[in-house]
Amino acid sequence: MRIVVAHNRYREAQPSGENTIVDSEIAQLTAAGVEVLPFIRSSDEIPSMSKAAKALLPISPIWAPRAQHDLSRLLTEHRPDVLHLHNPYPLISPWVVRTAHRHGVPVVQTVHNYRQVCSSGIYFRDGVICQDCKGRALGVPAIKHRCYRDSAVQSALMATTLAVHRGTWRSVDRYIALTSAIADHLRDYGIPDERIVVKPNSVPDPGRPAPLGDGFLYMARLSPEKGVDLLLDAWRRHPVGALGTLRIAGDGELRPLVEAAAAERPDVVYLGQLDRAGVQAAVEASAVVIAAAMWHDVLPTVIIEALANGRPVLGTALGGIPYLVGADAPHEPAGTGPAEVASAVAGGGGGSAMPAGIGLGEAGWVVAPEPAALAAALPVARAGASGLALGARARYERTFHPDVVTKRLIDIYASLSRTPNPV
Repeated sequence: MRIVVAHNRYREAQPSGENTIVDSEIAQLTAAGVEVLPFIRSSDEIPSMSKAAKALLPISPIWAPRAQHDLSRLLTEHRPDVLHLHNPYPLISPWVVRTAHRHGVPVVQTVHNYRQVCSSGIYFRDGVICQDCKGRALGVPAIKHRCYRDSAVQSALMATTLAVHRGTWRSVDRYIALTSAIADHLRDYGIPDERIVVKPNSVPDPGRPAPLGDGFLYMARLSPEKGVDLLLDAWRRHPVGALGTLRIAGDGELRPLVEAAAAERPDVVYLGQLDRAGVQAAVEASAVVIAAAMWHDVLPTVIIEALANGRPVLGTALGGIPYLVGADAPHEPAGTGPAEVASAVAGGGGGSAMPAGIGLGEAGWVVAPEPAALAAALPVARAGASGLALGARARYERTFHPDVVTKRLIDIYASLSRTPNPV
C-alpha cells in the first residue's frame, strides 16, 4: 500500500501537537509496512521565500499553484493508493483534494480543528466559545473580529477560502473524526455518515506505568482557550498544600500569570516548556492530569499520554475530552455557555457517591468550565486517582495504543478503491 501524507507544518517556534501526531503516524505506518510518501510544507519556509513566491502567499490558502504542480508530479510518478491530508494552510491549500481526484486518487482527511467553518479553527473568541460563523455562506464575523492572525485582511482571505472550498471539503472521500464530537461537527457541516470514521490519535506506549505520584499536572499551551487561568482560579479556592503540588508545563501568552502563581504559592510549580524526557518525568511525578480547556478542544494529546501512563484525567466537559476519558456526560453540550455545560454533566455517571456536577468516566472526571465546578472536583480527583489508574491504562490499551490505531487507519485506507487515473 502506498500513501501520500500531506501536511503543512506549523511553525516550530509554536509547538504543535498536530505536527507531532503527523510525525508519529508516519513512523507507525512505515513500521507497519505501508509505503509513505510525505508531501510536507512548513510555515517556517515563508521568511526565506523569494519575493515572487511571497507575492502569491495571499492566494495560497485558496489555490497554492506551486503545491498543485509538485503534488501532480508526485501522483503521476508514484501512483499512490490514497492521499491522506492533515493541515493544508497556508502553503498546500484544500485544492490538493481536487488535484488528487483529478489523478483518480481518493482523499482521506483527519480533522484536527473546526476550520471547515471557523477561520481561527477553534470556535473561541475573546475568552468565550464563539460559533458566529456557523451556517453562514461567508464568515463575515471572522472578518469583523479579525479572527485569523488578528488581521482583517487575512481573516477576509481565510473566510473567502472556506466559502470557495465548501464544495471541495464535501468531496473528500473519507473523513477521520478524532472523536465523536468531531463526527457531529462534520455531520452538521453536511458530511454524510458513511464518509465519517471515528479514529483517535495515539502516542507511543511508555511501558508499564510507574506508581502514582502526588498532586496534579497541567501541560498545555499557556493561552486563554486552554484554561490555565480557570485552573489557577479553582486552585486558589483551596488552602496552600491541601491538594499536593500543582505542576504546570508549557509556554505562551499567559506565562506571566503562571509565574506569578508559582511565586505566590509553594504548591504551584512552573516547569516551563518540557522536552520528551521532561514530559515523562512530570507525568510520573503526578497522580492526576488536568485538561482545563475553555473551548471544544478536539483531542488533547496530553490526555492520551496520561492514560498511557495510568494517570486518570480531570477535564472540562467540552469537545473531545469526555470521549477521551470515557465519561458519560454528553460530548457536545447543546449550549455553549457554562450553565448549559453544568446542567449537562450534573450527576452524570457518578451515582449517589459522586457529587453533583461531576461526570465520572472509566479514566477520569469531567466538569463544567467554571472555577467553582473545577475547584469542587479537585479533591474528588485526588482521592479517587488510585481507583481509576488501572481503568486509565486499560482505556489506552484498548482505544489509543499505536497497534490498535494504526490497524484502524490501514483499514480505512483499504476501504477506498482507487479509481482509474484519467490524467
